[in-house]
Amino acid sequence: MGARVQAIEYYFPEKKITNQDLSEEFPDYDFSKFEFKIGISSRYIAATGETALDLAERACQKLFKRIDKTQIDYVLYCTQSPEYIMPSTACILQDRLGLKKTVGAFDFNLGCSGYTYGLSMAKAFIESGQANQVLLVTTDTYSKYINKKDRSNRAIFGDAATASLVSATAENGIYRFKFGTDGKGFNKLIVKNGGTKFPVNGQAIEHIYGRGNIYTENNLYMNGPEIFRFTSTVIPPFIEEVLKFNEINKEDVGQFIFHQANAHMLKVMRERLLLPVSKFYINLREGGNTVSSTIPIALKNYSNQDMESQSATIIIAGFGVGLSWSAGLIEISKNL
Repeated sequence: MGARVQAIEYYFPEKKITNQDLSEEFPDYDFSKFEFKIGISSRYIAATGETALDLAERACQKLFKRIDKTQIDYVLYCTQSPEYIMPSTACILQDRLGLKKTVGAFDFNLGCSGYTYGLSMAKAFIESGQANQVLLVTTDTYSKYINKKDRSNRAIFGDAATASLVSATAENGIYRFKFGTDGKGFNKLIVKNGGTKFPVNGQAIEHIYGRGNIYTENNLYMNGPEIFRFTSTVIPPFIEEVLKFNEINKEDVGQFIFHQANAHMLKVMRERLLLPVSKFYINLREGGNTVSSTIPIALKNYSNQDMESQSATIIIAGFGVGLSWSAGLIEISKNL
């Protein structure tokens, strides 16, 4: 028995913020240079009162137009934007979607490595005989954590949700994954207040970082230079390990689809891996960095818009907040 990604759908909120919109708020910043280097022209933002769960429900409903939801027997829900501290949002999603009560369902809190971790878990549940049809959901609304005066993070991050069906199959389509963690870097990308250690502070003071960006400890903070250093030094040799682990050469991989953090970061990693542009997918111009959803969105768009063959082998890699990283080999079919 093997496991395979059978179908993917994604959902963006209705509210779209373009670089022109941001330039009106931050007239002293050249967003044309930002777009050229970072590769993002617009991003979607959840409305007031609209949550990551709402986005997830809509992504799943799109998927259910093509697949039979009664066959789902497990829900894996990846988010860093939970509905509540407790209970698990996956339980609420089960009820909203009208899934059978015999399904397993739980949340896992990961950011940009969430999809790769999720696929590995789905594969494990299937190959151990505990599930046959796994619904893997990724969803985040980082916009709700970002300070309105934080130009950098507002320009980079967008909100989205995805729903993937991972099924038991005779022919395997999810192969071997490797993982990495460096908890010493936990504070490089963090929302400090709001958990059990530090409650939300109504009197939180403003801090300035980078080129005039403002945040408080109630907001998302990202140390961009340190995150860039981590990804550019750790991920390329890690990918070489993943290739060896799966006993496959670079030239035999159809496409490399990494977490869509920003185009500049991806370009540096591609060059360090000595990969041609044609084999390294970049797909974040219209949605920005949607955290755990970037890889499934890119997989969906590649298979539906840019994939010429009926199937392709893909190295997928996620990396970021934690610090956490993961990568593995999968095979996908055209028109996921």
